Amino acid sequence: MSTTPPPAGEPPYSGAASPPAPQIVVQQQVTAFGRYGKFILMLLAFAVMSIFGLVSSYQSYFNSPGGPQEKFHSLSAEATDKVAIVTVSGTIMEGNGFVKKQLDSVRKDKDVVAIVLRIDSPGGTVTGSDYLYHHVRKLCKDRELPLVVSMGSMCASGGYYIAMAVGDNPDAIFAEPTTWTGSIGVVIPHYDLSGLLASYDIKDDSIASHKYKLMGSPTRTLNEEERAEERTLFQELVDQSFARFKDIVRSGRPDLRNDEEALNKIATGQIFTASQALEYGLVDKIGFIEDAVKRAAKLANRDPETLRCVRYEEPPTSLSTLLSSKANQSSLLNSDLQGFLDLASPRAYYLCTWLPSILSNSKP
Repeated sequence: MSTTPPPAGEPPYSGAASPPAPQIVVQQQVTAFGRYGKFILMLLAFAVMSIFGLVSSYQSYFNSPGGPQEKFHSLSAEATDKVAIVTVSGTIMEGNGFVKKQLDSVRKDKDVVAIVLRIDSPGGTVTGSDYLYHHVRKLCKDRELPLVVSMGSMCASGGYYIAMAVGDNPDAIFAEPTTWTGSIGVVIPHYDLSGLLASYDIKDDSIASHKYKLMGSPTRTLNEEERAEERTLFQELVDQSFARFKDIVRSGRPDLRNDEEALNKIATGQIFTASQALEYGLVDKIGFIEDAVKRAAKLANRDPETLRCVRYEEPPTSLSTLLSSKANQSSLLNSDLQGFLDLASPRAYYLCTWLPSILSNSKP
């Protein structure tokens, strides 16, 4: 049998199929998240953003935006029901200040079962002191909340006036060992600058509808009869405000309610130490804020270990407010103008100082 040779350039026929051509496989580098790395990273970023949103919602749920910020103070951090510390500090002036905002927060918070009123104030205006007293009393009555007072370094005059909101609650006023309190009285600051102006040949030429419209002006030149008449009118204002102050003390000090002699003995404007105040019945106990908190829990018929004690802080100033120089300048201008008008206006004070209100810190 003859065979035909293969064409030139081809391998001789072996009788078997030729092997397949080799294939080169390039393996991709495996990342930490595999082939779906980018997708997982996107999900992770979305989850982080969602968590921040939930935290923000959680914070705004318990703290209203722009309102007082609730902070843990003492007792059980895990408890739901609360003893709320409402702070009154600095000179008391008119208006819905931070104290009123704290009271509004307590009113809305149904978990609050008792209030501790922490007072560190020399007092303030008659109207401002009575305003806060009224709203503390109303809150406690509407919510049926027991009230205990804790005095700081000073709880005098208008500060003591507000403390009387405890009413007939027994053992409800605590003074620290170094507390100064009392100063039960009224003052209308008045200054006669007419002699100083006369030395510079300056005269008060104000025009008013009646001479009484200029009562208390420090620049008017008065004769003895006019001065005596003006003082009599001011004294009537002081006496009526003082009579109300004594009525408020009677409402908060049951032992002094029917003892006029004892009340008159302490209602002289005098400042008392904590031990003196305890002796005269102005306070019930010598103790610190922790003692007041425990007493508030007891008046609420609750075990302190089942309660969380909280306090309130003013919210931080927003960045937009800090960056607004125009707003800051306007605020400073209004503050200076208000201080000047306060100095120039006759006003009655439950205040433990002879300085004019322009030097006062109107924090509440």
